[in-house]
Amino acid sequence: MAVWDDLVGQDRVTEQLSAAARDADALVTAAASPSPAGAPAAPGGGSMTHAWLFTGPPGSGRATAARAFAAALQCNSPDRAHGAAPGCGFCDGCHTSLVGTHADVEIVRTDQLSIGVKETRDLVRRAQLSPAGGRWQVIVMEDADRLTEGAGNVLLKAVEEPAPRTVWLLCTPSLEDVLPTIRSRCRLLTLRTPPVDAVADILVRRDGIEPELAAQSARATQGHIGRARRLATDERARSRRAAVLRLPLRVDDIGGCLKAAQELIDAAAEDAKQVAEEVDTKETEEMRAALGAAAGTGGRLPRGTAGAMKELQDRQKRRSTRTQRDSLDLALVELTGFYRDVLAIQLGSRVPIANTDAHDALQRIASGSRPEGTLRRIEAIIECRRALDRNVAPLLAVEAMTVSLRAG
Repeated sequence: MAVWDDLVGQDRVTEQLSAAARDADALVTAAASPSPAGAPAAPGGGSMTHAWLFTGPPGSGRATAARAFAAALQCNSPDRAHGAAPGCGFCDGCHTSLVGTHADVEIVRTDQLSIGVKETRDLVRRAQLSPAGGRWQVIVMEDADRLTEGAGNVLLKAVEEPAPRTVWLLCTPSLEDVLPTIRSRCRLLTLRTPPVDAVADILVRRDGIEPELAAQSARATQGHIGRARRLATDERARSRRAAVLRLPLRVDDIGGCLKAAQELIDAAAEDAKQVAEEVDTKETEEMRAALGAAAGTGGRLPRGTAGAMKELQDRQKRRSTRTQRDSLDLALVELTGFYRDVLAIQLGSRVPIANTDAHDALQRIASGSRPEGTLRRIEAIIECRRALDRNVAPLLAVEAMTVSLRAG
């Protein structure tokens, strides 16, 4: 299979990246050949450049596209000499890039709320190194929208004055999520939400999901690849979504509103707790062992190591906070989709219903309210998401929303 096979519904983007990979391969080949000038190859010829910005709505596959491009840049298949396009998907360069073990491909993703100056400086220092394998040094930043302002300024310097064989691949939901000075120095690629049928197909083909469940999951998430896969493979995710879709039927009075809000918050906290149970204990034991304490004994740590443990605990707390926020935001997205379906029914739209498994609830809400009220409910959910972005206390924001859902 080619490295592009998991890039769903993005034919135009695939063509652009494939062309750039060909030009990049030509640059590397030319640099390896004797030349009078002896100048090193550098991005900038043809369709290849040193910095790329991948934008698109959640679930469109921004990170997938960036990783596929990184693999194509590192492709060392001998078939390239016979005219085959880079990105075979089978060679060592492609395989190690895709699984995250290639020495010259750094995949940067964060489970924290932001990416700070220190982490970015470390990346910039790495970006100045020559590639160990002789092709490209590739930095894939999957969460470039989480760069702090200071970190963005640090990155800007590296993008303005790139090393000859370094390529930056930045992923953000929109252009506005990065500094204007950074985006002006990047080549823009805009991805779209993939078709529902294409998402269902890849769930069946790649993940072995039953066709009916794959189609239902793809439809429910409206083409969001990551969410569709989680919904299809995780029974807990399906149970949590079912609980969210029952919420509109439970906000008939103030007591019901407040109870529903508390349950949403508790569910988000439970998600964070599950992540902590899976990751934090292992991280802590590994850190204790690295610092010289016997794993699992609870023994004393050597002097001078308390700071490292405190830093780990702080990082785990920040990750827990982000997990709670992400879980809560996902619930609000699903709630928005529910009322979108209600509005489609009320207006007699031909737009396909996403939440077909909640058909009775949709019909009940649609028949008991007017389109104007449905729009106000959607606006209340959007305002709740904005309030959470402003760091309003989650319970207060969600309580205000559930009360507005009743009044809508």
